[in-house]
Amino acid sequence: MIDKLEFFIALAREQHFGRAAEECGVTQPTLSAGIKQLEDILGVMLVQRGSRFQGLTPEGRQVLDWARRIVGDTRAMREEMRAARHGLSGRIRIAAIPTALAMVPRLTTPFREKHPGVTFSILSRTSIEVLSLLGNFEIDAGITYLDNEPLGRVTSVPLYAERYQLITAVGNEYSDRDKVTWEEVSTLPLCLLTPDMQNRRIIDQHLADAGVQVRPTLESNSMIVLFSHIRTGKWSSIMPLNLAETFGFAEPIRAIPIVEPDASHTVGLVVARRDPNTTLVQALLDEAMTLAGDFRRKA
Repeated sequence: MIDKLEFFIALAREQHFGRAAEECGVTQPTLSAGIKQLEDILGVMLVQRGSRFQGLTPEGRQVLDWARRIVGDTRAMREEMRAARHGLSGRIRIAAIPTALAMVPRLTTPFREKHPGVTFSILSRTSIEVLSLLGNFEIDAGITYLDNEPLGRVTSVPLYAERYQLITAVGNEYSDRDKVTWEEVSTLPLCLLTPDMQNRRIIDQHLADAGVQVRPTLESNSMIVLFSHIRTGKWSSIMPLNLAETFGFAEPIRAIPIVEPDASHTVGLVVARRDPNTTLVQALLDEAMTLAGDFRRKA
């Protein structure tokens, strides 16, 4: 039954019988037969069939919610029994928004010192993708904004407040200032994250609240691309203070606080809401709470 539910979850995620079978490590006929057996057991059609995948039936969408819960609980049970026998081990999959990636080692490094049998997979994703991956059991945890857009059914641990700085080379306009306004920043040649990133939507909103719009001269979904352009001295950007500090900007690059308003947004760890959590996820939540305490003491 669990295997059949996992087939069904994979099909709902991939929306393609062949790709779902490949993900599950079985042949396409095996996957199709398993889902047909699941339909027979439940007495309802789950998938709209044709020459190719055409979507889930209304009953299929209901069963998908149950399938995710049952499979999640089963994985938690297996993980807990493995931990009871061998100690905490396994792989933790984390997806983080780009502006939080530089902070991730502060979570993963002390965690692995306590639990050397654990390995990590870290992905860079948009905030929307983080929540989607979490809902589909493709990751164990996400790091994203907590207070700007709806999160859905998650458990969250606030980690730090993201505040924004103008990052610009010495000699550029405003580089000799102790602070700069959002309106002033809008006049500079800016390189920013792409509009699908929540950080960009936050920046656009603060600029709009200041009565201005910005048309960046470069957009990228990579922070490395933005940093490399800033270092040419010809581009400026708007970045969180903690990110600028992590990358260690020094002369001839300056980080200048942006005011009017002095805006901040909370970034934190999110996991799917489940009781109980898997042993790995609960240990990660505990580590996140320790890290949150460190951030508060340094604030």
